[in-house]
Amino acid sequence: MNNYPKTALVVNCGSSSVKFAILDPKDGHVFLNGIAEALGLDDARISWKFNGGDKTEQSLGAGADHKKALEYLVKNVLAKDQALLDSIVACGHRIVQGGDIYSEPTLINDEVEENIRKVIPFAPLHNPAHLLGIDAARASFPSIPHVAVFDTAFHQTMPPKAYRYAIPEEYYTDLHLRKYGAHGTSHMFLSQEAAKLLGKPVEQCNIITCHLGNGASISAVKGGKCIDTSMGLTPLDGLIMGTRCGSIDASVAFFLCDKMGMTPEEVKEVFNKKSGMMAVSGVSSDFRPIVAGMKEGNERCKLALEMYAYRLAKFIASYYVPLGHVDAIVFSGGVGENGPVTRKLVLKELEESFGIKIDEAANEHAKVFMGVDKQLITAPDSSVKVFVIATNEELMIARSAMGFVK
Repeated sequence: MNNYPKTALVVNCGSSSVKFAILDPKDGHVFLNGIAEALGLDDARISWKFNGGDKTEQSLGAGADHKKALEYLVKNVLAKDQALLDSIVACGHRIVQGGDIYSEPTLINDEVEENIRKVIPFAPLHNPAHLLGIDAARASFPSIPHVAVFDTAFHQTMPPKAYRYAIPEEYYTDLHLRKYGAHGTSHMFLSQEAAKLLGKPVEQCNIITCHLGNGASISAVKGGKCIDTSMGLTPLDGLIMGTRCGSIDASVAFFLCDKMGMTPEEVKEVFNKKSGMMAVSGVSSDFRPIVAGMKEGNERCKLALEMYAYRLAKFIASYYVPLGHVDAIVFSGGVGENGPVTRKLVLKELEESFGIKIDEAANEHAKVFMGVDKQLITAPDSSVKVFVIATNEELMIARSAMGFVK
C-alpha cells in the first residue's frame, strides 16, 4: 500500500467539462490528474493519469453530467488506490468571478453558493458550471472542507482609480459595474515565483505578470498586491486574445447594431468568439499556425502577431506609471510559456524606450512543453529581468484549500 501525505483535490469546472487533480500542496507533486469532457453529450468521457504516467480513457455514457463524472472518479478511478482517496483532506474549486464580495479563499456554504449565483451576469459561461461542480464535489466528498478560490480575488487590492469606470455613479453603486480582472490565482503565483528568482521577498518587488493563453491578461503587482490589471468587467477587455477582440471603442458595438442590424447578443458573440487573433490572421486562434504563416510570408498572420505584440507592449509600458519602477516582467500561459517568436516581438517593442535587452538563445530555449519551467530570457545588461515561468494555478488552489483543514 502506498503511503501518501495529506492531499488536496482541485476541481475546475467548465460548462461541459471537469478538470481535476490530486496533489501534495507542499511540494506540488501531482498524484492524479485528468479531465471529464463532452459532458451532457453522447460522447461524454473521462481520462486520467496516475503520477504522470500513461493516459487512461473511458466513456461515461451518453448524457453524463458533472455529478456522474465525479462519482466515476471516486467509485472507479480512485477505487484502484484507496489510500490516495483516503489522503484527500480538502477540495479547492476554481471560481472565475467573485464580484467585489470576495477578496480571499472562502469556505463554501449555502451563502457562498448563493453569492456565486448572484454574480453570474459577470461570468455567464463560467459561474453556472462552477456551481454544478461544487454540488457534484460536495456530494462525492461530503466530509472534507470545500473552498472557493476566486480568479477575481487577487485583483480586489486595486485602488478605485484603477477599477472604476467613468460612467454615472448609480451604475457602480447599484449594478456594481467596475473592473474585476481575471486569472488572479495565476498572477499571484507568478509574482511570488518571480520574487524567488529575484532573491527578494515579494513585498519588496514590483512585477508585471503576463498570463498569455487563449484568454490573456496582464497585471501590475506592487509588493505582492495587484494594483492594476487589463481585463475589465468581463474577460473580454484588454489584450487581443485567441478569439476575443480585447479593448475596443464601444461605438463599434453601436455601429454594428445600427448599420448591420445585429442584436447585442450577436455582437457579444462576435467580440468573444469570432474576433482576436483568429479574425485578424484568418488562420486560427492558435498561435502555432499563425507563427508558421508569418514565417511563410502570410501578411495577415504577420499583422496579427504585430498587433498582439504592440498591444501587450503598450500595456507593459503603461504599468510603469503605477509601479514607479519594475524589477521583473513575467511571461506565462500557453503562449507566454511556449512562444519565443511572440515574446521577442513584444520585447523588441520595449527595447528602445525601456532598455530591455533579450537574450536570443535563452528566449529560444525557454519552452515549458520541453521541460523548461523557469528561464531568464534577458541579457545581463538589460534594464529589467524578464522571466518565462510555468504557471501553476492548481498548486495555489490546493494550498488555499489546505488552509481550511483543522
